[in-house]
Amino acid sequence: MKLSKRLQQIDQMITTKYDHIWDCCCDHGFLGIRLLDRNAASTIHFVDVVAPLIADLESSLLQHHPKQSKPPTLNNRWQVHCLSAEKIPIQSEGSNLVIIAGVGGELLIDLVEAILTTHPNQTIDFLLCPVHHNYKVRQSLIQLGLGLVDERLVNENKRFYEIIYTSTDSKLPISPVGSVMWNFTRQDDVEYLSQTLAHYQRIQKTEDTILLKYTQKVISAYRSLNTLVE
Repeated sequence: MKLSKRLQQIDQMITTKYDHIWDCCCDHGFLGIRLLDRNAASTIHFVDVVAPLIADLESSLLQHHPKQSKPPTLNNRWQVHCLSAEKIPIQSEGSNLVIIAGVGGELLIDLVEAILTTHPNQTIDFLLCPVHHNYKVRQSLIQLGLGLVDERLVNENKRFYEIIYTSTDSKLPISPVGSVMWNFTRQDDVEYLSQTLAHYQRIQKTEDTILLKYTQKVISAYRSLNTLVE
């Protein structure tokens, strides 16, 4: 199966083997299956709240990736979970990577915060790809004490997405407007910065004083990147 550009990029960013990878909001499980095929983790967990999707996915996995033990345990190479991402049973032993992609920024923030609250003092890595509200997501990740591992900018079907790889164990600060993802020798990056500034400038016309102050702060932060554009 052919992955979308976003999922391909997420796959490429996972370069070390984990004990557990949690593919949350996995939909049809295309990313998780790719990770399973290349043995990216000892156990790949497919997580989605939609029961029919999970049932169909489990049937397909049983056909193409038979389980090695009965009854199924976490020692198997894959598990399916029909539940909300905030309720995933992060394992206390071994390394955990949580992938959340294709959801709104506010929901993504809620999920990450809930996972961290449920599993305090646990080392957890996250690969996140919100569909909007990237600045707000980044600010929240900073407030939650997460550090940067890597980040990428992807243009898929004329729409831009930020992929943020972050960890409770990283000391590298996260920038509210992105840092290592930018390469202004690429036209995509120049276009994305221009579109982002235009978006917040439209919001700037609001009469809401609090929103206006926030928007001015965001615009100022993105404008600081203009010095990097040739």
